[in-house]
Amino acid sequence: MSTYQHLSPLVQGNTAVRNKDYITAISCYFRALSFPGLSQTLSINIQIARRKYRTQRALAAKLHTAILEPQFSNDPNSRSQVVATLYRAFSDVETITIDQLIAGHDALSPLSNEATSRLIDFVAQSPFDVVHLTSPCPRQLLTGMLYKLVWDAKVLIDLDDGVLEAPQERLPRLTDAHLRERDFSAANAQEWSQIALTLAHELDGVTVSSAAVQQRFGGILIALTSDQENASKLRCAVDSAIHKPFAPALGRFCKAALPPLKPLIQLQESSGNRIKLKLTPLSQLEQDGDNDKYWKSLGEDPHFQLEFESITELQAGWYRIDLLIDSSRPQNSAKFYLDHGQGYSEADTFILPYQTEILATRVCFFSKPVRSARFDPKELKGRFRILALQWTRIDEGTAKRQILTQIAYGKGKSTPASLKQLRIDLERQVYERKTSLSEVLARKYNELFIVAPGQASYEDWIENIEKPSLPSAGEIRTMLAGFEYKPLISVIMPTYNTGEEYLRACIDSVIAQSYPHWELCIADDASPKPHVRQLLEAYQAQDPRIKVVFRTENGHISHASNSALSLAGGDFVALLDHDDALPEHALFFMAQAITRHPDAQIFYSDEDKLNAEGQRFDPHFKSDWNPDLFYSQNYVSHLGVYRRSLLERIGGFRAGVEGSQDQDLLLRCLLYVKGPQIVHIPRVLYHWRTVEGSTALASGEKSYTTEAGVKALTDYFAEAHPAVRVEPGQLPNTYRVRWPLPEPAPLVSLLIPTRDRRALTETCVRSILEKSTYTNYEILILDNGSVETETLEFFEQIQQEDRRVRVLRYDHPFNYSAINNFGVQHAHGEVIGLINNDIEVIAPEWLGEMVSHAMRADIGCVGAKLYYSDDTIQHAGVILGIGGVANHSHKNFTRRTPGYFARLLCSQNYSAVTAACLLVRRSIYDEVNGLDEENLKVAFNDVDFCLKVRTAGYRNLWTPHAELYHHESVSRGAEDSPEKIERFQSEVEFMVKKWGNELDQDPYYNPNLTKHREDFSIKNYWQA
Repeated sequence: MSTYQHLSPLVQGNTAVRNKDYITAISCYFRALSFPGLSQTLSINIQIARRKYRTQRALAAKLHTAILEPQFSNDPNSRSQVVATLYRAFSDVETITIDQLIAGHDALSPLSNEATSRLIDFVAQSPFDVVHLTSPCPRQLLTGMLYKLVWDAKVLIDLDDGVLEAPQERLPRLTDAHLRERDFSAANAQEWSQIALTLAHELDGVTVSSAAVQQRFGGILIALTSDQENASKLRCAVDSAIHKPFAPALGRFCKAALPPLKPLIQLQESSGNRIKLKLTPLSQLEQDGDNDKYWKSLGEDPHFQLEFESITELQAGWYRIDLLIDSSRPQNSAKFYLDHGQGYSEADTFILPYQTEILATRVCFFSKPVRSARFDPKELKGRFRILALQWTRIDEGTAKRQILTQIAYGKGKSTPASLKQLRIDLERQVYERKTSLSEVLARKYNELFIVAPGQASYEDWIENIEKPSLPSAGEIRTMLAGFEYKPLISVIMPTYNTGEEYLRACIDSVIAQSYPHWELCIADDASPKPHVRQLLEAYQAQDPRIKVVFRTENGHISHASNSALSLAGGDFVALLDHDDALPEHALFFMAQAITRHPDAQIFYSDEDKLNAEGQRFDPHFKSDWNPDLFYSQNYVSHLGVYRRSLLERIGGFRAGVEGSQDQDLLLRCLLYVKGPQIVHIPRVLYHWRTVEGSTALASGEKSYTTEAGVKALTDYFAEAHPAVRVEPGQLPNTYRVRWPLPEPAPLVSLLIPTRDRRALTETCVRSILEKSTYTNYEILILDNGSVETETLEFFEQIQQEDRRVRVLRYDHPFNYSAINNFGVQHAHGEVIGLINNDIEVIAPEWLGEMVSHAMRADIGCVGAKLYYSDDTIQHAGVILGIGGVANHSHKNFTRRTPGYFARLLCSQNYSAVTAACLLVRRSIYDEVNGLDEENLKVAFNDVDFCLKVRTAGYRNLWTPHAELYHHESVSRGAEDSPEKIERFQSEVEFMVKKWGNELDQDPYYNPNLTKHREDFSIKNYWQA
């Protein structure tokens, strides 16, 4: 059996542990015991929760009993019997923490030599792949365990700082004799200690990103490098971010890889299931002259011929492809072409996206034998090295488990979905779509590997767009000299028990600002940790621009922020959290915006996050001022700068909304600020550090923040709009604002243009009649020349069934704008609804939700959340400029996806919404003269209409709480005839000519995002 076949029960066991199905897990682990060498690489939670002291004592007692059980003392097979006993003893628990067990039972500390040996054997045989070794471990146990675990390849080790000190003398060179002949005993304990230290230090320094662990529970990479001298090395590496709920407080995860262990390598090479591959460069490739282990891609289509050694072709079946590449670009896509005997074609390809030096894996099923393959390592010029490329034959069960594991993590997730919930979702999709589980699995799995052509990474954006746009020191001096007004910006920062490293980094980021006119106002909220005061006093003495007040009582963040605000002397105030950081030019760009917008009151920027290693990730490229999005979530956040007189007017920060105090602050400012006085700067001017307990790391870690946000919004609306109700949204720190319906409820005229296609129109009309909870509406079916008898019969029938339905004949050539303008002339409603005949209601409250927004005085057009028949997004608002004129936000995203920073779950303002389901007050429709039936007969008439409404002073709005299916113009057909193509092109030209400036920059879409796709991905540097 291959490594991965042996690993399959282990991966299955790990999955069961994560779902707390311990009976299944133990069963899987027992099945894995027969695998020598690498079989014990399993996942474990390495710390027992603090509350489980009783459980810990019980575990310690069981461990003691099992190890010291007399019947094993003289038995040559005692090790296996001890292990079996221990498995039975611990089969009902979820974790074991070695150092805590030792400390929890006096009989085990200090351990006798015999007990130590047995405990080492137990750990080496146990279903763990991580052991957290800490200083309380006895020296014998520590050194012996290091040797055993590394040699037997059972466990990967996490060493706390200081547990193993660097050796002072030259350590002995390890030989095969050491590894074969030495055994642990009291007589050679010192030599064992030296060997263990040698192993630990020889292995230090090999790391891989967390994605390798996150995507593969317990998976192992076995890769032969291209270096012939090291061709027998086995490399198994992981890093610092194993799934947090199962390894809290790991600290730095082990930086260790296994040494060249010949017996294990021989085991793997003799397994017969890994395919031996030979790579031959074919096109646009040359070896790097400086290092022949690297290749250079000379164009956009570099490729190797990939041949199978020792066999003429691969049999049909399941295969697992592993790829590890060191590339000059952070994100890349490899592509494989398969030759089944007819040569290569695009129809027989698969893509494997990867990040540099991060293991990428994909499971494939080859329905026919494969004679050869072509391997395209990347799609652009650049330097790269292939560290590992492995094809492994696997069985169907292993393949499906791997597929489920990768689906559970999804694309880019840091934590996996619950496998139980995943199974429920899959079964629901099978039922709803009336298809097979295999088809659903295949679709979801393949979605993980979809990569838009040329999609940029954030690292690319930083390197190729942000950095070239930043001013030099000389340019800063020149621009500052031209400022007529150089505002003093007071940066206010409350502190409380901040870690010294982060507090220093935060203050240093302010000191390093290229804009010199600032002051840092710090209020320490009575931190009990002494280093905070010492550090703040040192900085205060260092720079006169740093002011500090030490509060005598802890009052939480709002009171502390007010204390900091009381120190401020600048005209403007910037908000900074005590563990975050400002980029070098943050305050310069803010000052520049202040001078350009002298009437503005509030400024905010884009932001990103910093991980524990200081790497930037997860950028939030924001909308310009978007009131309804702000009501749904505090997207404004950081960096926020306020005119100080405005903050003084509202009384500063308010107690009682801690956790959402910044959103509450801005909400109270809105009573005195107009929309144009809120300025967005589309630059990343804030780094939000992801530390334990931070909202930046996981909003769920601060559940009280959502409650505080609900209170802040409720209090705001109590003064501005008393009838509004606020409730938590679908995700933490998101909200649903329910606007009231007028009394009496207005009549809504729903206009449905159609021609024939009874089944389609009947589904639409009946879904409205049967599902809608809002009942004060009329339906006007606008018949554009139907001739089919069954359609005409339906028109007669439905009018007799429900008096709210009328059919109006419109016998003219198809002109969507003219048909709807005709319908409005015959409508009786105060609200007009434009509805396509291929719409089908999902959410019964759809119409009431849309009417509640349409009747707001400042709202114009209201759009709905529309899905294709396969439950993917068809419409979630319209973004200007995508594809030339406009396109739909988040198009083709899956139904339950939250979207870009939860925007698929939040009501918000957009420049336009689709007329497939659009509501607007009749008075506004007439005010802008309806749809343009002269220039926009079919396409873009809704976009033009919405822009006219926006120009008239109204905000257009999209709501996710009105859900309907849209089967996308089924009855009208495709734009494929020469006449239709010519007409469409003329409509494009008209829109560009009329709205060119508006199309160039949509205020509700960030200029750092692409205009080539609808997925909110980052702009590529060649598009800048």
